[in-house]
Amino acid sequence: MIQLLVAAGLGLVFSIFGTPALIRVLARRGYGQYIRDDGPTSHQTKRGTPTMGGVAILLSVVAAYLVTHLISVIAWPENGGITLSGVLALGLMLGMGLVGFLDDFKKISKKQNLGLTAAGKMALQGAIGIAFALLVLFFPDEAGHTPASTAISWTRDTGVDLAFAGPIAGAILFVIWVNLIATGTTNAVNLTDGLDGLATGASILVFSGYMLITLWQAGHLCENVAQAACYEVRDPMDLSIVAAALVGALIGFLWWNTSPAKIFMGDTGSLGLGGALAAFAVLSRTELLLILIAGLFVIITLSVILQVGYFKLSHGKRIFKMAPLQHHFELKGWQEVTIVVRFWIIAGLFVAAALGVFYGDWLLHNGGAFPGAEALH
Repeated sequence: MIQLLVAAGLGLVFSIFGTPALIRVLARRGYGQYIRDDGPTSHQTKRGTPTMGGVAILLSVVAAYLVTHLISVIAWPENGGITLSGVLALGLMLGMGLVGFLDDFKKISKKQNLGLTAAGKMALQGAIGIAFALLVLFFPDEAGHTPASTAISWTRDTGVDLAFAGPIAGAILFVIWVNLIATGTTNAVNLTDGLDGLATGASILVFSGYMLITLWQAGHLCENVAQAACYEVRDPMDLSIVAAALVGALIGFLWWNTSPAKIFMGDTGSLGLGGALAAFAVLSRTELLLILIAGLFVIITLSVILQVGYFKLSHGKRIFKMAPLQHHFELKGWQEVTIVVRFWIIAGLFVAAALGVFYGDWLLHNGGAFPGAEALH
């Protein structure tokens, strides 16, 4: 628990002081946001606001993670060090963040709102997703556990295993499955990043949920407890440290990203956070639970899918005034801060529901008993 507080505290400090330094660098170089002409007219006042703030978030997370482990080696050597699961989670986050950085940089250098081509972005994301998917299936620990498995997971691995057709076919299906998750999460966070602080605040809530999930898993590993509800998860405590560092870094960034934003996270941040979200779903064996814990991101993504699909089928008609969903409410006259806070509430309710489902599953597997229940009799 102390390690989580250290990681979150360091992430906060690095981010809250590193972000204004990044703002000054970006402002001197003229690296400002270009606003679409077809967006809400109120957004034109944001033109020129420094972007690529995701650099501050991602570097703060990595720095907080490494310094936390450095402190742990000195103060708590028995708690273990850097793990493969933690490195892979950071790797997918940084890899997707790099794609976003290239996209942001191209927009800035061309002074327009068009970055990498869709095909180019998908190719880069696909290559990173494939590498991650293959790596998580290798390098077993002493107990034979790899960072992930080919079984589809809900609150834990289910009986549906993609390796039913053999190990090679299973690995191929798993790579496709992981890439679907990563593509979905990166695009979802990217679509949500449309109002000051919206994606940042929602991400704080989601990664807080994953911090609690992995912390709970760390205390109920099958190798440590004799319970039907135990978890076959590799390195959950280290994943919890990564999540804590993310939460701290995002809180520090939100100080500068809240309305009126002094900096935007850009694709660097949204794709990086989407990559981290996918990594947590795969490594914590909660792939399908991702739909619930990241419910706000899912709703916003569905609003775009519905809008585009209905527009094509109806030959020009629309369901919403504008998609993604947050812009629909802007055009209905809602204030930006009102939309952001209400969407944060929705995100929090989805996270709470996911935690309830996760804990409820543990209770069911444990015969309905909860910790300390015997003390009540």
